[in-house]
Amino acid sequence: MSDKIIPDEALRAPLEALSKQDPDLAKAYLECGLPPTRSQDAGFNGLVGMIISQQVSVQSAKAILGRLLGQVGEITPENILALDDDGMKAAGLSRPKQRYTRGLAEDVLAGRLKLERLSDMSDDDVVDHLIQAKGIGRWTCEVYLLFALKRTDIMPAADLALQEAMKHLKNLKSRPSPKEMYELSEGWRPYRSAGARFLWHYYRHAGIA
Repeated sequence: MSDKIIPDEALRAPLEALSKQDPDLAKAYLECGLPPTRSQDAGFNGLVGMIISQQVSVQSAKAILGRLLGQVGEITPENILALDDDGMKAAGLSRPKQRYTRGLAEDVLAGRLKLERLSDMSDDDVVDHLIQAKGIGRWTCEVYLLFALKRTDIMPAADLALQEAMKHLKNLKSRPSPKEMYELSEGWRPYRSAGARFLWHYYRHAGIA
């Protein structure tokens, strides 16, 4: 049974609005259409998934997450801390990611991270809260805001695929820096999340490398 790609209709209205104000995006949107649906679990499970996803391909991250689930059954702080080094290694987690997932589990169990409160926090407060955990940087916070908490105005500006897509979209000579990404997407407010989702879609659709 093959995975059917389903266009994300929730992005149609914001992308049509962005197309009216950004001719470059409008042209690419006509060529590529809507991005596929994509979501991410919230809470501890979702953050572990995002730590695993750092600096690896989507396919590799899915494989590692699948093996980790095979080791622990359910991704909870207790189960992560009960898994030994051999189990972590068998799942495919690097040494740093082993430390980060265990540290995250300890932070949650100790009450230093209160993941259940994130949905009530502002975007900036979510970043400030999560970034306390070792191994969670701004990119992870922004991706969590975008996919797990469904915030509508997020631009993960340090993402290399987004930078390459923006370079191609805007016909730039070099890949924009995170600061330049924020500047280039400023006019996309309050729909920067839709813009980011489209850039990932454009990156894959256009075969940008």
